Amino acid sequence: MQTGPFKIRGLSEKDSGQWLDLRRRLWDGLSEAEHIAEMREIFGHKETQLVLVAEYGDGRIAGFLEASIRPFVEDCRTDHVGYIEGWFVLPEDRRNGVGSALVRSAEQWAKDNGCEEMASDAEIGNERSLAAHLGLGYEVTSRLVHLRKEIV
Repeated sequence: MQTGPFKIRGLSEKDSGQWLDLRRRLWDGLSEAEHIAEMREIFGHKETQLVLVAEYGDGRIAGFLEASIRPFVEDCRTDHVGYIEGWFVLPEDRRNGVGSALVRSAEQWAKDNGCEEMASDAEIGNERSLAAHLGLGYEVTSRLVHLRKEIV
């Protein structure tokens, strides 16, 4: 854990390796090829996609946040909504202001791009994520469980 100053900044090409490592920790069910395809897609749509990183002075990235602007988000009033697609801070760097700084920067980006609302999601059972969102002023608007059945 590092307690010194960190800065929030946009992702650069040199960060790709650390970003991929952090994405793997957040979404461990995706293959490397799936991660890379998503990362390329994000880089290809910079007008509606954002990746922020929290970097310490030594170049180590402690966390990242991926955001987008969506034309529709459940329970939102407007048709141009900032959305937190993914948000991860290394366990040893949590409770140090890194996560909230990432979210606040994403909210400012959304506002600067004409959004009046910011939305996000958390999986049912992920109490840590839910508590972090609630602590930053987000409110629960609904809960949803996805179901499936093979019928072959």
